[in-house]
Amino acid sequence: MKIVLASNNAGKLAELQTLFAPLHMTLVRQSELNISEAEEPFKTFVENALAKARHTALHSGLPALADDAGLCVDAFNGQPGVDTAYYATRFGLAKSDDNNVTALLQQMQNISNRRAAMVSTLVAVRSVDDPEPLIAVGRVVGEITRERMGTRGFGFDPVMLLPQFGQTFAQLPTEVKNANSHRGRAAQAMLALMRERWLDNATA
Repeated sequence: MKIVLASNNAGKLAELQTLFAPLHMTLVRQSELNISEAEEPFKTFVENALAKARHTALHSGLPALADDAGLCVDAFNGQPGVDTAYYATRFGLAKSDDNNVTALLQQMQNISNRRAAMVSTLVAVRSVDDPEPLIAVGRVVGEITRERMGTRGFGFDPVMLLPQFGQTFAQLPTEVKNANSHRGRAAQAMLALMRERWLDNATA
């Protein structure tokens, strides 16, 4: 089964390809089909993910999977949230993962409450007008470190410390990260939904 990923993020594609391998699905990045990125005007992860999934399904004619994920920092009342990818631009920096981390460390320099959550919301649709989109949410609570630690992963992985491991996402082996990350948890929930709702129907 081929499904189009409503994202041009290479790191996200690699992670999700690994996570969805058990279903023998082929994930295709939307840019490979010359599909533009969808607008994300909403304030919640689920609304933005649904908008992206429907946009990609419309322009590809194929099932689509979208992931809207972000960092929710307690000291910032849940921000940057849905604006995580553009966090650095608030402070005059160019949009990039590295600049996002730099900006976060600077803004939290004198803050003692380091608690934060990484949230991933996956939405899958069979077609643009699918009345029953599949929705799966994964959430991991950790602490923002005071400096980068580790070289794996992407996004805020180098500064997101998981207390149960005493390491950041960027320090963990890939298989451990995938089993415990917000995206990994959302993917496992999505796999269960797809098996129940899509694959059984396809073979019935």
